[in-house]
Amino acid sequence: MTTARQILVIGVGNDYRRDDAVGRVVARRLRSIKGENIRVVEESGEGAALLEAWKGADFVILIDAVHSGGVAGTIHRFDAKAHPIPSKFFHYSTHAFSVAEAVELARALNQLPDKLIVYGIEGKAFDSRLGLSAEAQVAAWEVLHRVKGELCTNSRLSTA
Repeated sequence: MTTARQILVIGVGNDYRRDDAVGRVVARRLRSIKGENIRVVEESGEGAALLEAWKGADFVILIDAVHSGGVAGTIHRFDAKAHPIPSKFFHYSTHAFSVAEAVELARALNQLPDKLIVYGIEGKAFDSRLGLSAEAQVAAWEVLHRVKGELCTNSRLSTA
């Protein structure tokens, strides 16, 4: 008997810092995904909490805002198991240490999941208010569709 892969989707961010919330927004929209081996959680992005969250997961998709100087709404996809994540993408962070640093710490500790995909959505507005910019909102919908596609190819699920 084969055990189903344990899949985890982590939406990272801060609801009160505009586009920094984009990962959490995508995670909330993914709550309709039904699969006995799929969990969707929201995290602040604090590194130790991320390492703890993905313990036991075989496949992790992490979604967070980035501020690398690119065009707002640009979607970046990183296969963190195959290559280090460029730290410039996550240098603007309200977290104690960035997602990229958490991934690299996990790599050094041999605690990376078998597969770790990181989506970074280029933010525009990070001031202290609620609500995504129009660019982040559009990108959030696109990432939602991409993540659903990845989940469909890696699990049996429904979108009831």
